[in-house]
Amino acid sequence: MAKRSSLSIRIVEGKNLPAKDITGSSDPYCIVKVDNEPIIRTATVWKTLCPFWGEEYQVHLPPTFHTVAFYVLDEDALSRDDVIGKVCLTRDALASHPKGFIGWTHLTEVDPNEEVQGEIHLRLEVVPGVRASRLRCSVLEARDLAPKDRNGASDPFVRVHYNGRTQETSGLLAFWVAGVTGLLHHCWLGLEAFTSTEPGKRWCPTLARGRPMNEPTILLEQVVKKSCYPRWNETFDFELEKGASEALLVEAWDWDLVSRNDFLGKVTVNVQRLCSAQQEEGWFRLQPDQPKSHRGKGNLGSLQLEVRLRDETVLPSVCYQPLVQLLCQDVKLGTQGPGRLIPVIEETTSAECRQEVATTLLKLFLGQGLAKDFLDLLFQLELARTSEANTLFRSNSLASKSMESFLKVAGMRYLHGILGPIIDRVFEEKKYVELDPSKVEVKDVGCSGLHRPQTEAEVLEQSAQTLRAHLGALLSAICRSVRACPAMVRATFRQLFRRVRERFPSAQHQNVPFIAVTSFLCLRFFSPAILSPKLFHLRERHADARTSRTLLLLAKAVQNIGNMDTPGSRAKESWMEPLQPTVRQGVVQLKDFITKLVDIGEKEELDLQRALNSLAPPPVKEGPLFIHRTKGKGPLASSSFKKLYFSLTTEALSFAKTSSSKKSTFIKLASIRAAEKVEEKSFGSSHVMQVIYADDVGRVQTVYLQCKCVNELNQWLSALRKVSTNNTGLLGSYHPGVFRGDKWSCCHQKDKTGIPGRADQGCDKTHSRVALQEWNDPLDHDLEAQLIYRHLLGMEAALRHLVSLWKSTSSCVGQQKPASHTQAVMELLRTHWPNCFECCKTFEKPTAPAWPAHRPESPITF
Repeated sequence: MAKRSSLSIRIVEGKNLPAKDITGSSDPYCIVKVDNEPIIRTATVWKTLCPFWGEEYQVHLPPTFHTVAFYVLDEDALSRDDVIGKVCLTRDALASHPKGFIGWTHLTEVDPNEEVQGEIHLRLEVVPGVRASRLRCSVLEARDLAPKDRNGASDPFVRVHYNGRTQETSGLLAFWVAGVTGLLHHCWLGLEAFTSTEPGKRWCPTLARGRPMNEPTILLEQVVKKSCYPRWNETFDFELEKGASEALLVEAWDWDLVSRNDFLGKVTVNVQRLCSAQQEEGWFRLQPDQPKSHRGKGNLGSLQLEVRLRDETVLPSVCYQPLVQLLCQDVKLGTQGPGRLIPVIEETTSAECRQEVATTLLKLFLGQGLAKDFLDLLFQLELARTSEANTLFRSNSLASKSMESFLKVAGMRYLHGILGPIIDRVFEEKKYVELDPSKVEVKDVGCSGLHRPQTEAEVLEQSAQTLRAHLGALLSAICRSVRACPAMVRATFRQLFRRVRERFPSAQHQNVPFIAVTSFLCLRFFSPAILSPKLFHLRERHADARTSRTLLLLAKAVQNIGNMDTPGSRAKESWMEPLQPTVRQGVVQLKDFITKLVDIGEKEELDLQRALNSLAPPPVKEGPLFIHRTKGKGPLASSSFKKLYFSLTTEALSFAKTSSSKKSTFIKLASIRAAEKVEEKSFGSSHVMQVIYADDVGRVQTVYLQCKCVNELNQWLSALRKVSTNNTGLLGSYHPGVFRGDKWSCCHQKDKTGIPGRADQGCDKTHSRVALQEWNDPLDHDLEAQLIYRHLLGMEAALRHLVSLWKSTSSCVGQQKPASHTQAVMELLRTHWPNCFECCKTFEKPTAPAWPAHRPESPITF
């Protein structure tokens, strides 16, 4: 049994942001941090105070996370990006919204005293004494502290406050040196940190109490230099008064030589509770200081978000076998058998969660090898209730949503191969394209020959030529791609084409089977990807206004072709007429393509599948990275990184000089022990990751790989973690720094190798459960079954209503078979539903597998 948490995040848009540029505008983007760890960076929207992003992400996290924060920044090319404001949502706040947090929220100012992170390890105990007990606080170590200095680290020390007394780590060390002349200068050169007992001042020569005047004293406050993972191992005692109600306050600070010390966080300990427990030890999360009361709200703009937290307790696989068998039996029997579970799910699933249910069901049946049969059943169900051919698959039904998800999972590589070159060309050319005369702006186009401004007619003609060229290239790429289309996709479209032709066999409906295929292939797959290439991973950034208009017009043309150039589509926007010859030709080309696409027999499908399985496993993630291996002593300069092309499959991480070169296996996936980020100070870059693995003789090795941005870094980390999640020997801790000279740069430990497998090998805990969901993620059968089970429990009220409705009308129906499908479902539910759901409810008990123990002798069917 395992607990899994995930966040569904949609960053919609912002409004009324403050202007940060001299032009009176801003170039805003968002950074999403989970517990102060950057996870996501949206694309920049240029020159606007009301940006629209519309980006969606799914983040898998450990259940122990605390906050998710959204920072809005203004991108600057020549200086550090300006922070506009932030929105912070706690885990408790998200848990209080079962359907998710949705709406506008004001950006607030970023207060340095609130930007804290990390944990501190404390041992607290009450020590009995002769006269009075003593409160003992042992400050052992800390991890993942906020870097407050420019070098990407901090110089941390700790202050402990109780009952009017304050003590600090390492106290004040006094050095007595005979003689005064030249002493201060010598000590200034040799010591890194000077201080006096007065907070805020860094150094001064003073006279120690009880010492002769000719023996000056320099007071040195020792801190752990340049580390976010300090170790102090110091103990402080305080006199504990009976009935004392004051709390013990432990504060972490970053020491600065010139400016004020930076606050790193605090822990407040309830002394009365400690007196009852007598002893307590553990890692305590550092909390921020109290926010400033005068900080204004609402003047930094607003952010529209959709954030949903989901916590799941996933039981062992054996618990879900009866449910999975029931679903599979329902799909195998189809509309001809007694199975009715899929139709019940379809009829009782609300519109707001239909996409989620469709995606989960699809993944479950993909894992069972029944995705094609599942979709075929949905096709038949929708065709059975559709009387008008022009409305077929136009609604957001379970069939439509499931097919959308299927194409994204099974056809994304195919989509990239078709659209990738065309989208890249549009972005690179950045031509002004417009077909609507009411929107043409000649001044934005430039001049044509001999500095003569272009006329409106010339702009329209040039735009039509550009779009015809893009559309022609796209159609040619589609027509050549029959063999490149995955066999499973072709077989699914074959089933769809055949079912629609059987349902609408007349001559007047001869185009309906083609439109059914294009309604998914063009209207729900190609067109959305053309319109928003970033959301389909075709581009890293959003298009600017000029490129967006070109993509919109191209997507409209593809939609017209997908609609088989019906009169209704032409009448809506008559100014698209210049593209009509290409559209009509495209309809002919597309029909020929679909005819060839669905012409795949069962034997050919199996042969293609076998050929695919015999080839090298497809890459999970690939792209250029910079590699560096540490050797010996000395600084690790960025110039020591070498650019190579890496490819990650389900078997190994490989590299080559270029994408087309022969690849060499670098690391076998079974040998990976951890994939983690590296501290920025280690290489002077915040986009370096490390892969810790065991070599052929079992020695632990580390390779450092540099990415170009935070998104690429997190995508690689996610991919590496997901493909190695079942590895044995995964590390529980690691070093986020590098071993330089004779110690680790993160925690200053001198043991380079440590003992593999020990929890104390590194100074920070690994983050193997933090990952981004992608379309090519490995299937998680247990989680998918758990999500379907939970959905069934959520349907309980609706199903009870159906049963009560059937009972109230049963006297009218008599012994006759119910005419409607819904009545037939209710008749079956009346017989089988109570037993089925009594078995389902036992899942809620977090003990051993429940279903097998309560499973009836014969399978439960609807």
